Amino acid sequence: MKTLIFSLIIVALFAQVGYAQAPLKIGGNQLNVGVGISGWGVPVYIGFDHGFKKDITLGGEFSFRSHNNDYDKNRYRHSIFSLSANGNYHFNTILEIPRQWDLYAGLNIGFYAWRSPSDYRGRNNSGVGVGLQVGGRYFFNEHFGVNLEFGGATVTSGGKFGITYLF
Repeated sequence: MKTLIFSLIIVALFAQVGYAQAPLKIGGNQLNVGVGISGWGVPVYIGFDHGFKKDITLGGEFSFRSHNNDYDKNRYRHSIFSLSANGNYHFNTILEIPRQWDLYAGLNIGFYAWRSPSDYRGRNNSGVGVGLQVGGRYFFNEHFGVNLEFGGATVTSGGKFGITYLF
């Protein structure tokens, strides 16, 4: 309980001194790094977004996860890689959201490659996927923030949590 109260106090203090950074300005760049939620292991990801037009960003993401499963009385380890592109619309302007926050939604398309042992005869799902995402960020200062995103049809399907660095 003490940890929760201490954490809330720290977040409140950061909120008072936070710098206005969202949404990403035209020509601006940001790096996102974190972990995801998935039924097939815990994915890690790294992504890049670029301010393309007012309230619109375009970017890409690479993610990796590994997964173990039992099939036909054997245990197999799989590796799943993805490379995807995304586009997001940021709602700060039309919803008049304070600039230390960033609320966005968008589409993504990517290629997912499963690597399985050569003797594995089960199903794997390499191919192209299209998905939707909705997320938000909170910036502690002019460069660093945290992000939370929910979506589907990606290696990080379900959601992801990480940090954002603006440069």
